[in-house]
Amino acid sequence: MENIYNILDERGLIKDVTDEAIKERVNEPITLYCGFDPTGPTLHIGHLFPIILLKHFENAGHNPIAVIGGATGCIGDPSFKKDERSLNTYEVVEQYAESLTGQIKRFFDHDKTQFVNNMDWTSKISAIEFLRDYGKAFSVNNMIAKESVSSRMETGISFTEFSYPILQALDFKYLNDHYNCELQIGGSDQWGNITAGTELIRKTSDNKKVYGITVPLVTKSDGTKFGKSEGQAVWLDPNLTSPYEFYQFFMQSQDTDVIKYLKSFTFLPMEEISELEKQVESEPFKRTAQKVLAYEVTKFVHGQDMADTAVKVSEILFSGDLTRLSVEEIELNFKNVKMTDIASGTTLVDGLIECGLASSRRESREFITNNSISINGEKQSDLEYVLSESDGIGSKYVMIKRGKKKYEFVIIK
Repeated sequence: MENIYNILDERGLIKDVTDEAIKERVNEPITLYCGFDPTGPTLHIGHLFPIILLKHFENAGHNPIAVIGGATGCIGDPSFKKDERSLNTYEVVEQYAESLTGQIKRFFDHDKTQFVNNMDWTSKISAIEFLRDYGKAFSVNNMIAKESVSSRMETGISFTEFSYPILQALDFKYLNDHYNCELQIGGSDQWGNITAGTELIRKTSDNKKVYGITVPLVTKSDGTKFGKSEGQAVWLDPNLTSPYEFYQFFMQSQDTDVIKYLKSFTFLPMEEISELEKQVESEPFKRTAQKVLAYEVTKFVHGQDMADTAVKVSEILFSGDLTRLSVEEIELNFKNVKMTDIASGTTLVDGLIECGLASSRRESREFITNNSISINGEKQSDLEYVLSESDGIGSKYVMIKRGKKKYEFVIIK
């Protein structure tokens, strides 16, 4: 089997390892895990990177475990958080955990990847057992020295969050004991939690060899955090971030970032990514790499049909011909787009003002006379034209376009 460590390293996806021996260990199948705390009801783009990492291991013939943090999600990871987290109720965390489990499962082959919830074993441990059997293995001095904890010492940290690394270490030990799990992977912000697990197993299992790998946190070339679009989170749920919006998020990647994102978020061969890198350098105006990136990630998250639709929607926005879309496609892909309600029977002259494409009736008439206005892709130069339900897709949706780039969505009522 191809060495998964070399695959990830070539793509720049390895930051630190707890033991260099992992490079050889993964020449044979290994059981590994990655945790997902249910801090919300749905996955966002920050979850995508660890999902893809687990998928790389699955594709390479290893045995991944996705751990849903039903227990750890009740506590809250303090790693590099400035303030104490607000605790959700047990019922809310359980709902979140069920939701995330269902969403994560769709990315994996259920014959190869296992899905577990750490509440199943953590809830059975008494406070005395936790302190005697697990807490005794940890030095307070060493825990304070961990960067994820030390960064909070000035602002304050509760015993609840201070104990979080022990809970995550307990996960690693349980999985090692019951699933022969030898490797934990996570973002670089999880280094302290991962090493807590390797230390617990070393101290309680006769120096049994286990490993940890962290991956770099994905950032933009300017150093800012990756994962926001106009200040809003990018969700993997199509009802929160439409496939078109998701596609456009990656289409907007800068030339300085796109190759890194291709390595991080796609499974394309490195040879193909290298060719795309050459095109970025020689013909950046074509944005070929961005198109490939956006399509591949959208296909992985939403499926090929939705990825194809996202491409079609992008082409339609350029042409203005909304008639190529069904009502369902419009409502899914433009659910978060501002649309102006215009009464049936409104003149086009007034309609342009209402939707913001003109600032006055004089300007409206000028745009119409100059043949600058199109309705669902069809030019309209009639100054007496009246908007009606017959203009709309499904007697409702209209795209009014001014020139090549300026457009507004309208709902005829």
